[in-house]
This record gives sequence, C-alpha cells and structure tokens, in this order.
Amino acid sequence: MVAFLLWLLLLVFCWPLALLALVLYPIVWLLVLPFRLVGITVTAVFSFLGAMLMLPARVLRGRPA
Repeated sequence: MVAFLLWLLLLVFCWPLALLALVLYPIVWLLVLPFRLVGITVTAVFSFLGAMLMLPARVLRGRPA
C-alpha cells in the first residue's frame, strides 16, 4: 500500500518518471528472477547440508547414556 501511495506521489510530481518506472518494473523483475531462484536454491542446499551435519549429534543426543 505504501509503495502504491509513493508511486501516486511520483505520478503527481514527475509523471514521465512514474510512467517509466511502471514500464520498466516488469522487465527488471524478469531480469532479477534467475538470481532470486539461485538464492533460494543455495539457501536450500546449505540448510540441507547443515541438517545432514547435525544429524549425528541429534541421534547421539537422543540415545540414553
């Protein structure tokens, strides 16, 4: 909601810049999408590796002494 109000304010004060932002937003979103997907994948891989490395500690902690 705040972003929309800021865009309306930009539209009132500088309408060419606001229209340029409106046109370029989908293009920038498409260009950034692969980097977001790589970031999600890298985060998932690190989470998986962390879980695999912590698994022996969890198994040993659950076993009675």
